[in-house]
Amino acid sequence: MRDQINQALKHALKNRETRRMGTLRLINAAIKDRDIEARGKGKEAVDDAEILQILQKMVKQREESAAVYAENDREELAAQERAEIEVIQDFLPKPLSDDEVEAAIDAAIEETGAQSLKDMGKVVGVLKAKYPGRIDFGQASKAVKAKLNG
Repeated sequence: MRDQINQALKHALKNRETRRMGTLRLINAAIKDRDIEARGKGKEAVDDAEILQILQKMVKQREESAAVYAENDREELAAQERAEIEVIQDFLPKPLSDDEVEAAIDAAIEETGAQSLKDMGKVVGVLKAKYPGRIDFGQASKAVKAKLNG
């Protein structure tokens, strides 16, 4: 994933895409910060799963910022945040559709043999293992709860 981001940065530099360059540099800085934090704990550099988490967090932060800017009539800043989101999302896996999420939840319930709300953690654990970054787990948890409750 690092190589993919660095290649995109080189391409943006070559094509003088300033907005994209800036966002890619922010991504690299966030990854390096996490690497330094990991080394302090005696670990190696972060892996792709952690990079995925970093990118998801960056998208969430920008969505929140864009909403605040839009509320305060700062549309140019909101547009900048949305543009950064688009660049970051280029490196995230494609999210599952609602139907695919529904099917994944059904399969996870069947796989774990979940019967009640006590088994909800097992089901969500399976979903997180199989679909990292591709499901909104807040929404998925609600759907799992509804299925196991009903």
